[in-house]
Amino acid sequence: MEYQRRLADGRLQQLLADFPAVMISGPRAAGKTTTARQVAAETVSLDSPADSAAFKADPDDALRGRREPLLLDEWQEVPEVLGAVRRAVDSDPHPGRFIVTGSVRGELENRVWPGTGRFIRMSMYGLTEVEMQTTLDKQSVGFLDKVASSDVSAFARGQSRPRLRDYLELATRGGFPEVALRPLSQAARSTWLESYISQVITRDAIAVMPRGDPQKMRAYFEALALQTAGTPLDKTLIDAAGIGKDAAAGYEGLFENLFLTERLPGWSKKAFSRFTELPKRYIVDPALAANSAHVGLQGILGDSDLLGRTLDTFITAQLRPLWSLSAPRVKPYHLRTKGGRQEIDLLLETEDKKVLAFEFKASSAPSAHDARHLLWLRSLLEDQLVAGAVMHTGPDVFRLSDRVLALPISTIWGA
Repeated sequence: MEYQRRLADGRLQQLLADFPAVMISGPRAAGKTTTARQVAAETVSLDSPADSAAFKADPDDALRGRREPLLLDEWQEVPEVLGAVRRAVDSDPHPGRFIVTGSVRGELENRVWPGTGRFIRMSMYGLTEVEMQTTLDKQSVGFLDKVASSDVSAFARGQSRPRLRDYLELATRGGFPEVALRPLSQAARSTWLESYISQVITRDAIAVMPRGDPQKMRAYFEALALQTAGTPLDKTLIDAAGIGKDAAAGYEGLFENLFLTERLPGWSKKAFSRFTELPKRYIVDPALAANSAHVGLQGILGDSDLLGRTLDTFITAQLRPLWSLSAPRVKPYHLRTKGGRQEIDLLLETEDKKVLAFEFKASSAPSAHDARHLLWLRSLLEDQLVAGAVMHTGPDVFRLSDRVLALPISTIWGA
């Protein structure tokens, strides 16, 4: 199969030009190894007995004379290789020497981490629509930059665009390359997703937390899936899963380390004490969320709460690689006032404290009423708010107010 270009390609090349060793982290089956192979001069698959024998015997000697960048895949099968990389980098720190990929499980199982200060981390997630539906061009202006310009002319207009059902079909397909790039039926995709979460829990999660109960882990993950894109209290999730407080905290931390879930912190500043710090919880892949919640497309369409959660999870999955690969760094938040009178689905704050804000609406014709929380935020932050956008399911791009746009969700990938 022809390589599907990724948003991470340019970032990986940039990091290799500046640093000697890069570690790519992310969920299983997100395409990390495939992406790394595109720039590696040589690949060593450490889960292969033939490739790993020399590294198990003498990892330092096995590294010598290899073509660089050298990709060390499935490093957790020979953890000693990280120490050898550290020593090699200490001896010769020129850029572009090593790329390391593998299971996050291995890192969690190793109490002593030899990579501190030697490896630069880069996160990768599942495929996004901008990767699947467009030709990635280094010269093209990215979506976040277009929003920051607050210029409606920066976005294509007059095109045939997806509607609500189309977006939900994309959401329930998900971004794992194995299912996103193959013409599978919904039943086959569901089978793959079920197998995926079962294997991650029974193999990776239990390997890291051997005293954990797989059934309770699964129950807690399903409780999270039903609450994806929400701000549930811990007690709500604990009661739904039927587990204890300590177990829930351990399981959620483990799911985050395995890149299955994510918590967006509440945007809370001392000057705005009425903002809540309650995190917004996400299942990282929307199809995994829907499948784990045991709900299909028709069920989502028939439940307004699930519809909103699914759409939010899908849009956030499209934007997550944009902020995680951003340089300089961008930090993601959500905003909710105490009592829930004002809510903003996503805030992205730059290093110079400038803010982009987004609202997600299952509406084909958003109005100023749908933007009222963005307008409230603009009055509160003044020039600190660069721009805001109501992301909607309709076809039109238009201005709702100064620095506040109405944008179809598909403008994220240029459609």
